[in-house]
This record gives sequence, C-alpha cells and structure tokens, in this order.
Amino acid sequence: MDLPTVEERAGPRQFGPTDEMPLEYREAATRMIQFHANSEIMGAYIERPFIRQAPSLDRKLAVSAQVQDEIGHGQLLYRAAENLGVKTREEMLDELANGKGKFLNCFHYPLDNWYELPMIMFFVDGAAMRRQASLKRTSWEPYAHAIDKICFEEGFHIKHGEDILRELANGTRRDQEKLQEAFEKWWPRILQFFGPTDDQSTHDDFSQTVGLKTMSNDALRNAFLNAYLPKAEKYGLEIPEYPRVEYHESEDHYEVYEEDLDWDEFFTVARNELPTGRGQIAKRRRSQDAVEWVREAIESTPTGGQPATAD
Repeated sequence: MDLPTVEERAGPRQFGPTDEMPLEYREAATRMIQFHANSEIMGAYIERPFIRQAPSLDRKLAVSAQVQDEIGHGQLLYRAAENLGVKTREEMLDELANGKGKFLNCFHYPLDNWYELPMIMFFVDGAAMRRQASLKRTSWEPYAHAIDKICFEEGFHIKHGEDILRELANGTRRDQEKLQEAFEKWWPRILQFFGPTDDQSTHDDFSQTVGLKTMSNDALRNAFLNAYLPKAEKYGLEIPEYPRVEYHESEDHYEVYEEDLDWDEFFTVARNELPTGRGQIAKRRRSQDAVEWVREAIESTPTGGQPATAD
C-alpha cells in the first residue's frame, strides 16, 4: 500500500498498531524511535555522575530525578518502537549494549565538570524540545503519545538547566570564565545536534513524506537558534566566532556555515567509533552484565513466586 503524504493525511496521528503499513514505513519508524530511545538512555548516563558531584542537596535531588526521567523516556520509546513489529525491546537494548545502536552526537562526549552540565540540560535539552514538540504530530500514534509525556517532563529539565546556568552566570568571575569555556567547547556540538543539512540528510525526505517528521533538520536548527541565541547572550555568553552563524534579518533566518563544522567527526561519532562513545556504551554493558543474575532468577521463578527446583 502507498502511504499518504503529510498534506493528504486526514489527521495528525494517522497510524496505530492495528493498521496495515508497508515494511518500509515500519523500518523507518523503528530506526527513528530507536535512535531517540537510545539517546534518552545515553543522556542519562552522562548526567548520572553529577548526582554525586552536584554542589547542594537540592541539586543532587534534581539531577537524580532528571536521570530517572530520562531512563523512563527511553523505556516508553522502546515500547513505541516495539509496537511496529520490527524489533523487540530486548533486541534494541542489546544493540545499544553491543555498540550497534546509534544515538545523538552530543551524548558521545563526557561532561568534564559542573560548568558543562547546563550545556546539556539547557542548550541540548532545549534543542531536543524543539524536535520533540514537532513530533507530537508524528504519524505513528504510539510515538506521539509517548512524546506528550516526554515533552511535559523535558520542560522541567530545561528550567533546571537554565537555573544552573543563571547561578553560574551570576557567580564569581571564575564561574563566568569557566562557563564561557564550556560554552565554546560545546557550541559546535550543539549546532550539529539536528544532524546534517537537508541536502545531506539520508532519511529526511522519506520521514517527512510519510509524516514521521514534521520539520526538516534545517528548519529545526533555525527555530532553535532564533530562541536560544538571545538566551545565551542574556546570560552573558559570547557567541564564538567559529563556527560562524549569520543572521539574515530580512528572512528572519540564521545561516550556519557548514564548512566551519567538523562533519567528519560527526559521522565518526554517529558510527560509534570515538573512544568516548564506546566508553559510555561499555559502562552500560558492564551494568547490564552485573544484574544479569537478577533477570535470570526472575525468569526462572514460576508464577506462584517460589524458585524453580530441579527434579
């Protein structure tokens, strides 16, 4: 069967688990949602160390709650992907643990200090919210339902990240200098968050045609810059000279100079080839292996709750 285009669809949420869909759609939706789920899990992994490193009890509690939210988001999304019938949740988790599952470029890099945390919690999560808000109208209904909950909680994450950013921006001169250093380090990665430009994106055309995506990479990046460049300047952050970002007032449009961005590194990251990315995945694999005995015990326990015994 041929799927209708975005313009032809009668409503914003077209397909559910009982509908007939061609394999191409199921595979594309699975790939997209699995990528999103993996990113939620790996985002939690790079934030987790700051539960201990946070400078106050309130901050520790807030970071802990955020990490739990991200893990929950991942589980919601794996279920939404599983409903497509292409892969099981266990298969997707195994692919992530084995280094085959892809996830967002920003989550391949470790956070080295507290000043870098708002780069994820405010700027990266702000970029994620731009993408996720547009996915409330995605054509795969279980994904859209999951996005409703995710966006609600991500709004709190961004507010928490902004509160940390505000505190540091109003801190000592050293705090302000360290914050600027963190911003300059993360700025190129943030600009690459939405992926390659539309003409270089591999799956963008099909995803938009069938309504899985409702905005292109370039449109999302421009919307993010419109909203977040003024916020960066509000907190005293100086936009780095490179990568160059030029604002065209007549078109209300930002132009990012692609030649200033390291796309070779971006695609190396996407293939899980950087040591930092492999290190994050290895940590998750070790954690998964450490509790394997719990899963085995649960699976070998009969419904009545008593452990199985050999005859």
